[in-house]
Amino acid sequence: MPVLRERRPLTARQRAWRIAIWLLLVAGALLVSLPFIYMVVSSVETNEQIGALTPQFIPNPIQWDNYATVWQQLPVGRFFVNSLIVAGAITVGQVITASMAAYAFSRLRFPGRSLLFAGYLATLIIPFQVTLIPNYILIHYLGWNNTYQGLIAPFISSVFSTFLLRQFFLGIPNDLEEAALLDGAGHWIIYSRVIMPLARPALAAVVIFAFLGSWNNFLWPLVVIDSESLKTLPLGIVEFEGEYTIQWNLLMAGASLSLLPVLAVYLAAQRWIVEGITLTGQGGR
Repeated sequence: MPVLRERRPLTARQRAWRIAIWLLLVAGALLVSLPFIYMVVSSVETNEQIGALTPQFIPNPIQWDNYATVWQQLPVGRFFVNSLIVAGAITVGQVITASMAAYAFSRLRFPGRSLLFAGYLATLIIPFQVTLIPNYILIHYLGWNNTYQGLIAPFISSVFSTFLLRQFFLGIPNDLEEAALLDGAGHWIIYSRVIMPLARPALAAVVIFAFLGSWNNFLWPLVVIDSESLKTLPLGIVEFEGEYTIQWNLLMAGASLSLLPVLAVYLAAQRWIVEGITLTGQGGR
C-alpha cells in the first residue's frame, strides 16, 4: 500500500505569499469584469444616470423597461437569428476545414510540408483590414452581396484554428495510427474515428473561438449587408446611435443581450476549453 505523507504546515512566509497571490488574482478578475458589470448596470439606467459624473453601480430606480424597449424598437429577434445562422455556419465550417488541414499537416508525410505550413502560418500576421477590399471584390463578383453566403464564406477557414488543432494532433501517439493502418483503415477512417474523438478538448476550444469571433464581428457585416432583415446583432444594435444623440441605456441593453449566447456556449464547454488550450501547447515531432 502506498505510504501517505503528512502535509507539513505552511510557514508564515508561505501563507503570506499565498494570500498575496490570491488577492492579486481577485483584483485582476475584478478589473477584467468591471467593464461588463458597468455594461449590465448601465443597461438598467436612464441616459441621465449614465451621464452623471459619479457612476452608479446600484441604479435607483432600476429601469427594466430598457430591455422591453430594445425589443420594441428593433427586430432584435431577427438579428439574433441572423447572428446564430452566421456564427453557427462559420463555426461548423472552421471545425471541418481546420481539422482536415491540421490532420494533413500533422499526420501526413509529403514534400514541403513544413515549408507549406510555415507559409500558411505566416498569413496570421496579415490584418483582416488589409484583405477587406479583396474579399469584398470577390464577394461582389460572385453576386453574394447582401446574402448569408457573403457573410459566411470568407471565414470558413481559419489559420489559427488549424494551428491549434495541429498542435493537439501532434501530441496523439503514433501507435494508434499505426494500429489502425495494420487493421486496413485509410486516412479518412483514422481521421474520423481515431483522431477526431480524441481531439474533443481542442475542438471545444476551436468552437468557442470561432463562435465568439463570428458572433462579435462588426466590420464585415457593415461592409456586405444593406438589408435590415440580414443584419447581425452587433450591426443592428448600433441603430441606437443617432446623428446627434446616443441612447446609451438601450445600446447597453442590446449589448447585454448579445452577450447571453456566447456566455451560454462558454459555460457549456468550459471544461473542454480549458483542457484544450492547456494541451494544444504540448507534443511535437
